[in-house]
Amino acid sequence: MTLGSRRSSTVELEKEDDEAPLLFESKEGKWGGAYKLFACTIFAGICMILVYRVMKMPKRGEEGRWGWIAMLWAEVCFGVYWIFTQSLRWTLLYHIPFDHRLFQRYGENKLPGVDIFVCTADPMLEPPNMVINTVLSVMCYNYPSNKLSVYLSDDGASELTFYALLKASIFSKHWIPFCKRFNIEPRSPEAYFSQHYCTIKNTQEWSSIKKLYEDMKSEIELVVEKGKVPDEIRKQHKGFSEWNSKTTKKDHQSIVQIIIDGRDSNGVDDDGFQLPTLVYMAREKRPNFPHHFKAGAMNALIRVSSEISNAPIILNLDCDMYSNNADTIQEVLCFFMDQRQGHQLAYVQFPQHFNNINKNDLYANSFPVSYQIEFPGMVGEGGATMFIGTGCFHRRESLSGMHFKHYNNTPKCDINPNININTQDQDHHKMMRRSVEALIEASKGVSSCGYEEGSEWGKEKGLVYGIPVEDVVTGLRISCRGWKSIYYNPKRAAFVGVAPTTLEVTLIQHKRWGEGLFLIFFSKFCPFICGYRKISLGVQMGYCAFLLWAPLSLPTIAYAVIPAIYTLWGIPLFPPVTSRWMLPFLYAPLATHVYSLLEAMRCGCSIKSWWNSQRMKLFRRTTSYLFSFMDTVKIQLGFSETKFDVTDKVASEDTMKRYEEEVVDFGSSCSVMYTIIATLALINLFGVIGGTKKVLEDDALVLQVMLCVLMVMLNKVVYEALFVRSDRGCLPSHVLVKSLVLASFACFLLPYFLC
Repeated sequence: MTLGSRRSSTVELEKEDDEAPLLFESKEGKWGGAYKLFACTIFAGICMILVYRVMKMPKRGEEGRWGWIAMLWAEVCFGVYWIFTQSLRWTLLYHIPFDHRLFQRYGENKLPGVDIFVCTADPMLEPPNMVINTVLSVMCYNYPSNKLSVYLSDDGASELTFYALLKASIFSKHWIPFCKRFNIEPRSPEAYFSQHYCTIKNTQEWSSIKKLYEDMKSEIELVVEKGKVPDEIRKQHKGFSEWNSKTTKKDHQSIVQIIIDGRDSNGVDDDGFQLPTLVYMAREKRPNFPHHFKAGAMNALIRVSSEISNAPIILNLDCDMYSNNADTIQEVLCFFMDQRQGHQLAYVQFPQHFNNINKNDLYANSFPVSYQIEFPGMVGEGGATMFIGTGCFHRRESLSGMHFKHYNNTPKCDINPNININTQDQDHHKMMRRSVEALIEASKGVSSCGYEEGSEWGKEKGLVYGIPVEDVVTGLRISCRGWKSIYYNPKRAAFVGVAPTTLEVTLIQHKRWGEGLFLIFFSKFCPFICGYRKISLGVQMGYCAFLLWAPLSLPTIAYAVIPAIYTLWGIPLFPPVTSRWMLPFLYAPLATHVYSLLEAMRCGCSIKSWWNSQRMKLFRRTTSYLFSFMDTVKIQLGFSETKFDVTDKVASEDTMKRYEEEVVDFGSSCSVMYTIIATLALINLFGVIGGTKKVLEDDALVLQVMLCVLMVMLNKVVYEALFVRSDRGCLPSHVLVKSLVLASFACFLLPYFLC
C-alpha cells in the first residue's frame, strides 16, 4: 500500500468516525439552580454565625472566653469544609453508555483485549474460597474469552491460595459454559447458589453444577483448615515445587504460573470454547527490600501482564468484589472507544456495592450519597473522578505513567481498532511465538525485588508509593497528566463485595483511609500544589473534601465536649432564645441536616439508615479520624512510618447474628477508641442531667442543652452497651470505669482551667 493510499484510508476512517452515532452521552443532574440558591442561604447563615462570634467575644479575663474561642475555631473549620463539599454538588454529571452500538460499529474480532487483576494478601483474613469466587465471576464475562486474561496477585504467597486457584481452573470448564448457556446472574458461584433456588428449567444440570461447586468448596476448606496442601496433591502440579520449608509470606522468590494458557488448544471448556488465560503471581519479597503493599503488587501485575497478554484495558479488583454484571466490559468500552471523547479517558470508576448490608446499614458502609451525588458532582467540575482502588477499568498507558499529550500524539496506542488493529496483531503474534516457559521466566524477572531499583516505578510509573491510599493519589496524578476519567454507576451493580460487620473493623478501616488521605494533603501531591493549573479548582476542592476527613476530628470533638461542660457550669456559648442572632444558629445546621436527610432518601436510604450514618459520622470523627490525624503528624515529624492493615473478611456466627439484628458490636480490642466514644457519651449525658435545671434560669443555655440532647440520642447504643447489654458485643467493664473517670474529670475539674 502506498503512502498516499494509506493517508486517504485514514481520512475516510476519521470521517466515518465523526458521522457514526456516539457510544455514550452525558447528562447534567436536575434542580441544580435550586440547590445553588439554597446553598447561598446556608453560606449567609455561616457568615452571620462567624460575625456574631467575633462581635460577642468575651474580653480577656471574662468567663467563657476560651470556650468561645474554641467554638469560633470549630465553626470556621466546619464552614470551610462545607464550602469544599459544595464542589461535589454544584454540577452533577451522569453518563449513559449505548452498548448495543458497540457491536454494530466494531465486530467481535475488533474488540480490544482486557487484563483483569485480582489482589489478595492473606489466606486467613481473605479466605481462598472468597478469592476464587471473584476470579470465577470475572472469567465469565459475556466477552470473547480469547481476549480475557485474569491475573491473581497473592501477596501472601500461599500455596493454599494457589491450590484453590487450581481447583477453580478445573471448575471453570463447567461453570463458564453453564453461565453463558443459561445467562445466569450473578456469576460468582457462592452468590448465585446462595439464592437457594433453581433459576433455570434444567434442574438436573443445575443440581449437577451445584454439587461440583460444593465439592470443590469443601475440598478447599479442608485443605485450608489443615494449613497445608497434602503431598499427593502437590505431586499433581509442578507449580507446587515453588514452595518449600523456607518459603514465608515476607521472604520468597517470584512465583508465576500460567494455569490456563489462552493460546493452548487444550484450554477449552465443556462446550469446546476457549477459556480465558489464568495466571497466578506472587511477586518476590525479601526482608531487606520494601514491598510497598498493594501498590507494589499492582505495579508488578502491570509488568507481568505486559509480558503475557499486554491488553490495552486493565480492570483491577479487590479479592472480595465479585462481578455482578456479565455485560460490564461492553458498557465500559463504550466510554473508551467513543470516537469523540474516548481517547481522553484514563479510567472508568465504578462504585463499591455490598451484598451483606443489613436493612438500615448499621455501620454506614454503603455511602449512597457519595456514590450517587458526590462522585458525579466531582466529574461535573472538570471531568475527573477519584480512583478508589477497586472496580476500575484503566487504559494501560495512563496507568503506566504516560502523559495524555504524549498519548494523543501517538495514534498507534489508541484502542480504537480502526487505528491500531495491525499493531495489536503484531504484538499478539510476537507473544504467540514465545513458549509458556519463556513467558514465565520473563514475568519472574519483572516481578523481582531488584527490578524497580533506580527506576521510575512508584514515582512516575504505575501506582504511587509511600501513601496508604495509593489508589486516590494515583488517580490524582493521572488527572494532573491531562487525562479525563468517568464515574459510572449503572442500575445493576457491576461489582459486589463484603462490608465490615463489626464497629471495630469499620473504625480500623476508616483510620487507615483517614491517615492515607490526610498524608496526601500534606505531601507534594496536595491537589492545590500538584493540581495547580492542571485540574480545575472544583476538582481540587472535591478531592480536599475527602482528604480533610482526619483534621475534621478536632472541631467535632470541640463541639461534642465544650457545650456540655459549659452547660454544667451555667456558662452560655450561644445567643439567648429571644435574640435575633439565634436564627442563623438554628437555620444553618437545621437546613443542612434536613437537606442531608432528603438527599439520603433520594438515594434510597430510610430515615433510620440516615440516622445510623449520623451516628457513625460522630464515631469515626472522634476516634478513627482523630488517630489518623495524630498518626499523620507523627509520620510528618519522622516519629512513625506508614502501615497498611488488611481488614478481616471473616465473621463468627455470633457476630453475624448481632449484625443481622442491627445490634452494634463493639468487639473487644478497640478499647482506646471505645473509651473515647463512651467518655463523650457520658459527658453529654451529664450535660443533659445538669443543664435541665439551669436552662430554666438562663434561656441562653437552651441551644447548648438541645445540642447535648441530640448527642445523647445519637449515643443511645453506647448507653445500652455500657449499662444494659451483657452479650459479647457490649462494652467491657474496664471501658465503663475509664470513661466514667475521664468524663468526671472533664466535667468537674477541666472547667477550672478553661473558664
